[in-house]
Amino acid sequence: MVQRARVTATVLHMTSQRHTHDALLDATRECVLEVGVRRTTLTDVAKRANVSRMTLYRRYPDVDHLVRALMTREFAVLLEQVEQATTRGNAREQLVSRSTEAIKALSSNPLMQRVLQLDAELMLPYLTDRLGSTQRLVEQFLIGQVEAGHLDGSIRFGDAKTQARVVLLTTQSMVLSTKPATSGLDFTSLLDELAKQLDGALRP
Repeated sequence: MVQRARVTATVLHMTSQRHTHDALLDATRECVLEVGVRRTTLTDVAKRANVSRMTLYRRYPDVDHLVRALMTREFAVLLEQVEQATTRGNAREQLVSRSTEAIKALSSNPLMQRVLQLDAELMLPYLTDRLGSTQRLVEQFLIGQVEAGHLDGSIRFGDAKTQARVVLLTTQSMVLSTKPATSGLDFTSLLDELAKQLDGALRP
């Protein structure tokens, strides 16, 4: 009985922790959508989440850590949706289709568009200096797709990590440059051309 009570208490604690974590990220999302990243403060997030500032400070030392956690959650949900979407064809065709669908989703994602609209310079380090946690998350997803293509013979054999990295860099440029990319051009036509290029590059 004592052991069962301890297990129950642990589960309840973990559930409470998750609830608080999601509440903090939800509040951060609302703040960023309203005023952008630079004008979002820990105090504002704590008020929106209805928690004390100390509760927030213990979990996240600054807004940067909060936003990174939020973006990682946002991308994880998007990738899950893309992966679960009904896709026909071999692994290469699925990778190409899922890549373009992910671009569409990100290009219409309110949070991503708000960041690009108000705080685009915050993305610069992840283009010139290092890969961020969300980029790593997407890359792991792509590696799995490429390896599946190696197994079914639909993707030319090569180093899966290298091939996935090239796909990542190619597709992220479309997401981050949607506005100039669509200047005088149809977005759907651009994605169709991207799909053809990806398919040709990966085909055996």
